[in-house]
Amino acid sequence: MLLIGNAARNTIAMVLAGGKGERLSPLTEYTPKPYLPFGGKYKIIDFVLSNLFNSGIKKVYILTQFHAYSLNKHIKESWSGWAGLGDFFDTISPETTSEREEWFKGTADAISQFIKFIENSDADYVAIFGGDHIYKMDISQMLLYHVLNKADMTLAGLQVPVTEASRFGIFSVDEDYRVTDFMEKPANPVTIPDRDVCLASMGNYIFSTKKLIEILKEGKKYHEDLDFGKHIVPLMIDSGERVFAYNFSDNLVVGMRAEERGYWKDVGTIDSYYDANMDLVNIVPQLNLYNYKWPILTKQGNLPPAKTLFDEDGRRGVNINSYVCGGCITSGGTVSRSIIGPRCKINSFSSVEDSILFENVEIGRYAKIKKAIISENIKVKEGVEIGYDHQEDRRRGCTVTESGIVVVTNSCRM
Repeated sequence: MLLIGNAARNTIAMVLAGGKGERLSPLTEYTPKPYLPFGGKYKIIDFVLSNLFNSGIKKVYILTQFHAYSLNKHIKESWSGWAGLGDFFDTISPETTSEREEWFKGTADAISQFIKFIENSDADYVAIFGGDHIYKMDISQMLLYHVLNKADMTLAGLQVPVTEASRFGIFSVDEDYRVTDFMEKPANPVTIPDRDVCLASMGNYIFSTKKLIEILKEGKKYHEDLDFGKHIVPLMIDSGERVFAYNFSDNLVVGMRAEERGYWKDVGTIDSYYDANMDLVNIVPQLNLYNYKWPILTKQGNLPPAKTLFDEDGRRGVNINSYVCGGCITSGGTVSRSIIGPRCKINSFSSVEDSILFENVEIGRYAKIKKAIISENIKVKEGVEIGYDHQEDRRRGCTVTESGIVVVTNSCRM
């Protein structure tokens, strides 16, 4: 335990949170992907930051970029307030702090633009994690694995079936999980020795600080769009560096149930984002937000408790198998298998099914909502139906995915 604690205190983290999230459009038209709501009250980025915080890693730079104001504000108003003496959760963006004043051109280029932050630190290790995935992970266990292996670089790997492996970057490893090759979306993926599964990259890395500085400077000689998967990993393997894969399935978070182990979701599309949210309302969810030994932290607003109103035949406020956030009023309507963000109001005789409502959405009387994602501050008028006639949904200007999810933003005519 002492070794883990010392390693965590001697680690800085850099969280990549600058992606456009184009596949999540129109939800990300004016909002960065890591700032999107998840599970009602949280933001996507809260999951990786909670993992770092709970793991004892509290010196964290968050690299923001597109539409960064809202995300920067969220970090300042919540995470910055929880940092202790010598700790920090700071946002840095290329348009304000990079000497070159250029957008990030690749994942490793983003880190390279802020290499002085690493050089000026006294950290022994640097954890580089993505800011747009949903999972729980005790990162100190991966850090200990890195230290015990005397690794130059450790990559987090997710076990995936061979049939799905061609969608990922796949590691080839030996019996000791030392990485011997890395293939991006291979047609014939290699499996883990003596196993019938493959090891896919999660986009999370731990470096020994000196080696990271060396390899970034070397890589920038040849690649302006320096990327960890495309350039850094192959360069380190070819150079004979000690590169190891950490199997995420071996990670055990305190208080975690057996069915939660290995849960990780890339919420990069509307469908995957919707499905991951809907996972939460299962009776036994794979991602348990009620594990108080490993809390998911976020900004705590001063909202009153959720409230239901009316108990009359045909006019009864009911929430069934749903997440309902603070400040919400279910006023004579019915909510089922849905996630209702803060300050929403569901008016009488209306229904919301299998849907996600962002903050401050109002559903008018007699309105019916099914399998929809409704962005913040939208008022659905009385009697409007969403999700029942997709042609009509499209005529209103809404996006409808192939799986039938209706996305309602401020550009739609409600």
